[in-house]
Amino acid sequence: MNAQDQPRQNAVRQADEALLAALGYKQEFKREFAPLEVFGIAFSIIGLVPSISSVLFYAIPNGGGPAMVWGWLVASVFILCVGMSMAELASAAPTSGGLYFWTYSLASKRWRNLLCWIVGYANTIGSIGAIASIDWGAAVQVMAAITIGTNGNFEVTNARLFGVYAAIIISHGVVCCLGTRVLARLQTVYIALNVLFCIALIVALPAATPKELKNSAEFALWDFYNGAKRLAERLRLHLQFPRPLWTICSFDSSVHISEEASNAATAVPWAIVGAISIAGVLGWAINMALAFCMGSDLQALVDSDQPMAQILLNSFGQKGTLAVWILVVIVQYMMGSSMLLAASRQTFAFSRDGALPFSKWLYRMNKRTGTPANVVWFDAILALILGLLVFAGEQAINAIFSMSVTAIYIAYAIPIVVRFTGGNDFQPGPFYLGVFGIFSEEPSCGNNFSLVYAIPGNCLLFPGGPTVGAKEMNYSVVVIGGIMIFSLVWYYLPKYGGVHWFKGPIPNIDLGADASGDSNRPSEAGTDEKHLDVVEVHDKS
Repeated sequence: MNAQDQPRQNAVRQADEALLAALGYKQEFKREFAPLEVFGIAFSIIGLVPSISSVLFYAIPNGGGPAMVWGWLVASVFILCVGMSMAELASAAPTSGGLYFWTYSLASKRWRNLLCWIVGYANTIGSIGAIASIDWGAAVQVMAAITIGTNGNFEVTNARLFGVYAAIIISHGVVCCLGTRVLARLQTVYIALNVLFCIALIVALPAATPKELKNSAEFALWDFYNGAKRLAERLRLHLQFPRPLWTICSFDSSVHISEEASNAATAVPWAIVGAISIAGVLGWAINMALAFCMGSDLQALVDSDQPMAQILLNSFGQKGTLAVWILVVIVQYMMGSSMLLAASRQTFAFSRDGALPFSKWLYRMNKRTGTPANVVWFDAILALILGLLVFAGEQAINAIFSMSVTAIYIAYAIPIVVRFTGGNDFQPGPFYLGVFGIFSEEPSCGNNFSLVYAIPGNCLLFPGGPTVGAKEMNYSVVVIGGIMIFSLVWYYLPKYGGVHWFKGPIPNIDLGADASGDSNRPSEAGTDEKHLDVVEVHDKS
């Protein structure tokens, strides 16, 4: 670092720590994430090429090229509205607890404890589900690479898939226990590889695709494909949303490393908006390239083991596809690493406030690395358990894709709602939309867009058709419903339930708290007196 920059860096760090103290928390992490690296964690989790590859099987049978191109474009605009709403909240209160902290601060006193509890559990569940879905996608892609390399002579079994999945998760656990400085520097590598990979694919795919496999503009952009005969079946809107919903998701990851970020009140919101915007543009270009270069035999792609791999194989041949696919696996692996990092910070924050089982054990920092190793392995083990769904059938394991999106969008929607219904006086931070507040400042405008778009995300709980059996069942509702019901049962449990002791975020400054999690839990009155809400913090700090 340049000696002339040292005073400025010190001033920024002191301002970050003062703002965090105004929110009620002491500085426990090292602030090693530069603004670019804060952006990197959200952008690397989005991981465009592997993410699109993992869920391409949703779009091709439910609209083909037009669904891929226009569905992505429309969804990206709505997702950006959600992101901007979240960015303003993140700027006002940059803390690892993020969404559940904002909910408590902005909701009415009557409902804030319960809503804070629901958002905290939904965000925690969604983040762990995202780890599982990303790493499961990585395992599938590893198997696809082996299949390509052996000319299809390799047998993919559930046991082998789960073994690869377990190895990936365990390795991510090791990586995420490293020091904050190492984790921060990795994000720069992830950004570079993601961007270069996207641009290379956008340029190389049209150049390598044989003329007979290139589609006309009408076929790629207008001719909706669906195996169903009825128009109503062809226009099932919610089946067009899973890809962009799952791909451009978990952008709250930047929020969860707020306490490790430099100039967090500015860096975090711009990271959210930047990651969504760039992913929207690059993702749209990738979908355009795929729509024009995937050939007209869409049924063959639907019937293939991996539609994206088949498209690449048709265009690049075996050796070229294998080279591209190795990059897909590497980038997806990076996604899982960043997702476990972000999820562990959410779990750490929620356990710091005493809301999770084993909170005292979870809320501990490793003295050697300065990172919360206990929550890293807690999240990794839970994600590993979710992977066991593969032995219940294909629909069961696919549930983790939609489960993660649904849970996270529950967590996204509630703080946006309570900002306008909680009777508070919200004080924005440095990131403020001003005259562009039409997108997220007025509840009658963009926040309605944000909330309306959250509805299709929750439609992912429903099955794809009217006839439902064991094979057609959407197990997302079973998994997320079971966990959310358990959290509510625990909240209302007589004598021991959270309703008797959970008072929202707990300040750990001047309350005798230490980093090991041993804290003197304040009484309800004490909490109300000491807690500084989002509505006050920028006036006080």
